[in-house]
Amino acid sequence: MINAIESAAAMVRSNHVRLDEIDTSIIRELVHDARIPNNALAEKVGIAPSTALARMRALRESGVIKGFHADIDLEMLGLEISAMVSVLIHSHARSRMTEIAERISKLDSVQRVFLISGDRDLLVHISCESPSRLRDFVSAHLNDPAIANTQTNLIFSELQHHH
Repeated sequence: MINAIESAAAMVRSNHVRLDEIDTSIIRELVHDARIPNNALAEKVGIAPSTALARMRALRESGVIKGFHADIDLEMLGLEISAMVSVLIHSHARSRMTEIAERISKLDSVQRVFLISGDRDLLVHISCESPSRLRDFVSAHLNDPAIANTQTNLIFSELQHHH
């Protein structure tokens, strides 16, 4: 992930937002620990706390930092079944693909929706209580005239990237 950030930072530098090595270092630290206190962030990056605050504000305002998110253990919430459902949209409904993806993203049990390339159009990450709830979700919400086909893949485990 860190190499991807540095590569992206180089790309962004050539486009709209200018990132220097301090910005890249701040982003690297935030990827490692998004809850790092400002004074600790400033110390790790080698800048004054007031500079760290100003840089963070600029990164948020420019849209480089879109937000901070909690990493929730879904199994502890009783959502023991997770799946990736790939969705093929009918050719006659392709113009509505983003609208369909947005509708799906608002449904309970949906964690994320991705518009993808390849032989499928959407990838839907779903978490629910049981296999029967997963089946019911797919039958109820992905049985749509705009959807040509779905394929459900259970997620057995997720490997975390350790920084």
